[in-house]
Amino acid sequence: MTATTHSPASTEAPLAPGTARIGFIGLGNMGSGMTRNLQAAGYQLVVNDVRQESAADLIANGAEWAANAAAVAASSDVVITMLPTPKHVEAVAMGPGGILEGLSDGGTWVDMSTSVPEVANRVREAGAARGIRVLDAPVSGMSVGAASGMLQIFVGGDTGDVARLRPVFEAMGDPERILHVGGHGAGYAVKLMINQLWFSHLVATAEVLSTGVKAGVDLEVLRQALIASPANSNFVQNDVLSILNHGDYDEGFAIALACKDLGLSVDLARSVGVPVELSSLVEQLYRRAKALYGDTAGEMTPVKLYEDAIGMQLRTAAEGA
Repeated sequence: MTATTHSPASTEAPLAPGTARIGFIGLGNMGSGMTRNLQAAGYQLVVNDVRQESAADLIANGAEWAANAAAVAASSDVVITMLPTPKHVEAVAMGPGGILEGLSDGGTWVDMSTSVPEVANRVREAGAARGIRVLDAPVSGMSVGAASGMLQIFVGGDTGDVARLRPVFEAMGDPERILHVGGHGAGYAVKLMINQLWFSHLVATAEVLSTGVKAGVDLEVLRQALIASPANSNFVQNDVLSILNHGDYDEGFAIALACKDLGLSVDLARSVGVPVELSSLVEQLYRRAKALYGDTAGEMTPVKLYEDAIGMQLRTAAEGA
């Protein structure tokens, strides 16, 4: 069904369930879980994706399908995008049949993709005369967090808009970890820095565990020693267990997307004049892993580079438990 023109709700009232229509574009690994939680919270959804079949369950539960991004925007109080790359974001927002074509004057677009400020800035400038409101609100928590409704959300934008959209964010994320991190573009920057540090943690942890095991230390003894030391991190204590205990390199987030995120974070650093030699090396290691293991390998696959180097997999006795 094609959406019809819709007048936005009050620009000041919180967009609570039952009072607002949410447009959502991008129903992949992240967007599918986010939209299910919005729907469960009581929001009426208008959706679009390159694959209409990805919306089947949502439509069966009352969501509307729109033919393109403009139709989504014309029928919604706020439009959310969750897309793979800045190129996709710009095309959906500003291209033919894009969000700006359908968004009513004073309408709101929230980009929850991992993207860059430049794209959102161009959209905001193009819609300034019409009072278009733009927020960046990228997320952390992977597909598991998207499915459970416990994402971290880092919002950049005007204080009033953030307050108005908080009920929408709380339907998708952990209320205690929905952070207004600054003005326009701050959400993108925070998310890129989080990814940059997490990927660096992964590579450093893989190096340390591989070296220690090769030197004869029991893997779990080494990990517990690291946890008890000033070198502890959430990655060492928690995230790495998906590999050590289950052999899971997190295929839910492809290494091709991880490489994209690393490239964006390095580009951001260069654009503000910060030398990031370590992050640049981490990016190179990720790209080498992508070349060896394929674009769809999991985001934690660079650990395999070190497992291959020492001729063994990093596994604890709990694997498969």
